[in-house]
Amino acid sequence: MMDNTPISLLILNGKSADNVPLREAVMAQREKGQDLQVRVTWEKGDAVRYVDEAVQLGAATVIAGGGDGTINEVAAALAQVAQEKRPALGILPLGTANDFATSTSIPEEMDKALALALLGKTTAIDIVRVNDDHYFINMATGGFGTRITTETPERLKAALGGVSYLIHGLMRMDTLKPDRCEIRGEGFQWQGDALVIGIGNGRQAGGGQQLCPDALINDG
Repeated sequence: MMDNTPISLLILNGKSADNVPLREAVMAQREKGQDLQVRVTWEKGDAVRYVDEAVQLGAATVIAGGGDGTINEVAAALAQVAQEKRPALGILPLGTANDFATSTSIPEEMDKALALALLGKTTAIDIVRVNDDHYFINMATGGFGTRITTETPERLKAALGGVSYLIHGLMRMDTLKPDRCEIRGEGFQWQGDALVIGIGNGRQAGGGQQLCPDALINDG
């Protein structure tokens, strides 16, 4: 019986909807009595709507199934929910690089990752707020590297994974030039030209590049 089982909502990137191991893991958890509902995203903004739905349903956990972009969109939506109503965040690593999932030791196997999301102990983590209304959970970037990340073809990412960013970057070296920027924060201000700008909250980015060997995900 699932009458007393908390609802969990899996927000799944549409590109991973046909993932067989994931389907098997979902069915296995349902057979064990988990009230696990699935919503599939199609376009930007879907994750926000599904988080709102999860709150209305009284879900205990919202699970982001996808890459770093999906995880960030779900986390950002959750950050805007009042703390007393906010579901916990679970993660299924289904993207190209899976930087945040890797840095937080989320298992790659779908059955293990899903079990952790549903049954694991919740831990508070940091999320960064920018200009009052934007959030990021792992990395905010600008400059040449960001252009390469957004321009890398989906087919290349599917075929080569994280290495695809390096290959596409080498192919676009003709566009390498600095951008004028200004970064301000509490007690800090910098203005100048930069080829690459990166502000990290996690341990790694760009398919495994370490941000800082001593970086930690705080417990809150």
